[in-house]
Amino acid sequence: MNTRSLGSDGLKVSALGLGCMGMSGAYGPSDEAESIATVHASLDAGINLLDTGDFYGMGHNEMLLQKALDGHRREDVVISVKFGALRGPANEFGGVDARPAAVKNFLAYSLKRLGTDYIDIYRAARLDPAVPIEDTIGAIAEMVEKGYVRRIGLSEVGAETIRRAQAVHPICDLQIEYAIITRGIEDEILPICRELGIGITAYGVLSRGLISGHWSKDTSIQSGDFRGFSPRFQGENIDRNLSLVDELRAIADAKGASVAQVAIAWVLSRGEDIVPLVGARTRGRLTEALGALDVNLTPDDIAQIERAVPIGAAAGDRYPTAMMAHLDSERKHTTS
Repeated sequence: MNTRSLGSDGLKVSALGLGCMGMSGAYGPSDEAESIATVHASLDAGINLLDTGDFYGMGHNEMLLQKALDGHRREDVVISVKFGALRGPANEFGGVDARPAAVKNFLAYSLKRLGTDYIDIYRAARLDPAVPIEDTIGAIAEMVEKGYVRRIGLSEVGAETIRRAQAVHPICDLQIEYAIITRGIEDEILPICRELGIGITAYGVLSRGLISGHWSKDTSIQSGDFRGFSPRFQGENIDRNLSLVDELRAIADAKGASVAQVAIAWVLSRGEDIVPLVGARTRGRLTEALGALDVNLTPDDIAQIERAVPIGAAAGDRYPTAMMAHLDSERKHTTS
């Protein structure tokens, strides 16, 4: 497995990371045994970056990772955790809490559920509009000093917030959605991260399966699946977006690769400071994603891909309107 650096202090992680959210109900029911087997297969393949959130399945995802990592050396794994998203009993989103006291509270619970003494990268899932970013970062920095956290990350914040956070403590990486169909970070966010030496962990590289090549209009959406209320999967939007996938499929076929592999390879090609997170829930999907590492995109291939899916081609926002309002990263951009 090739490695890439996150941040300016030399943290080496695998060129692909494993995003674990889908193993805890975000896309409908999942199989725990298969999820654990997928984590094991990822580790065996050389993936060392595992991304979770304390609100994924309301703690389920962290406890799942504890089971999966039992018997593995802690120092061989880089665990990235998001915190701060509030839930109600019906799993409804209840806003964000990133107050300093909440930072320490959420961290204590995560350490317990994960069965570990420290978290490698800790980050607020969203900017708390009621709390200055300096206060949140300062609280995490205290946990770094005490050894409970190794590095500080950010998630879905804009350029101004990135600068303010970096002024308090060095930031390892920004986790944000980035894909051939979602390129909003290229205007301001990616340049400022590169200026400051901050890495990118890119989620949604397959746009939640939309550009995986496995989705169709007839695909059933199960209860609790995020895609059931995601604008890009609704009405006329899905027709437009799947037409873009057809364009990608022609390119993938010519390369002897799958659509998913080409989409992941495109993100990999964007720079050595970008690490795609693949949300594989099964060993089969993981194997396909790993195949992207062997897809060599030439400059002509990349140009062809970007002509097939030009900036702004996606139909629909990447989150429902109410959730878009919580994205500091989208304050100047309401679509990709």
